[in-house]
This record gives sequence, C-alpha cells and structure tokens, in this order.
Amino acid sequence: MPELSQWVGNLPLSQMMRRITWLIPVLQSLHILSIGMVLASVVMIDLRVWGVSRAGTLAATGRRFLPWLWIAVAVATVTGIGLMFGAPRSWRDGAFLAKLYLMGAAAVATLALPLVLRWNGGAEEKDDRFVAGFVATAALVLWLGATLAGRGRWIAGMLGG
Repeated sequence: MPELSQWVGNLPLSQMMRRITWLIPVLQSLHILSIGMVLASVVMIDLRVWGVSRAGTLAATGRRFLPWLWIAVAVATVTGIGLMFGAPRSWRDGAFLAKLYLMGAAAVATLALPLVLRWNGGAEEKDDRFVAGFVATAALVLWLGATLAGRGRWIAGMLGG
C-alpha cells in the first residue's frame, strides 16, 4: 500500500488537487453531508421496518427514502474517491482499509434492501418482516461502522493511541 499511495500522490491529478486550497475542504464537507444523508435514510427505513413508525407501507417507505439513499451513496463515493486522490496518505491507514471493507458490506446490504422491501410489500406481520428487519439492521450497523472507521485516526487520537 505505501507504494500505491506514493504513486497516487505523484499523479498530476493528485498534485493539482492539493494545489487548489479550497478543493479538499469542499470535498470533505460534501462527503460528510452525504454520509449524514445515507445514515438518515437508512434510519428512516429501519424505523418503518422495525414498526416504530406506522406511516405507510414498507414499500412506500422504500420509495420515499431509497432515492435519497442512492443519491447520497453516489455523492459519498465520488467525493470519497476525490479525497483518496487528494490525500493519498490515507491509503496506508488500517482504519481506512476497515472503512472500505465495511462500505463494501454495507453496499451489499443496501442493494438488498429494496428487494427485501418489495418482497415484504405491505406485510405487517412480525414474522414477515424478519428478513427485512435483519437486512435493514445490517445496513445501519455496517454504515455506522464505516462512518466510525472513517474517523479512525481521530478516534485513536482522542483515546491517546
């Protein structure tokens, strides 16, 4: 990884990005806002799946929040890739690698979510919502894990590590 990080850091695109002083902070801001949208969308869907919210059916809740979720995932991905080129030193960080693995698993759970919501349709029986609840909970836990792993160096610094 150090060689890859050094190679990316020497790319003209990477060097140009670091010369534009406002670019990295803007990418970081958009990245953090999009992560907030991902988490908010997953939480809203989860609240309906868990039965905490009774507004509409599972499918209607999915239709309402999944477009926001996908837009936020796309923005987080694009800005994350931009940050990887603008700050390639993060490629050496173990917390960053954990974030990538957690994001991959979260993406799989998130891709499964609309399928499960359609499969369950308007199911109101607790047994019928078990799979949807499992997938929704997994998506939330994995996205939270990826978010915390993304703050790995910051958290380690707070804990004195």
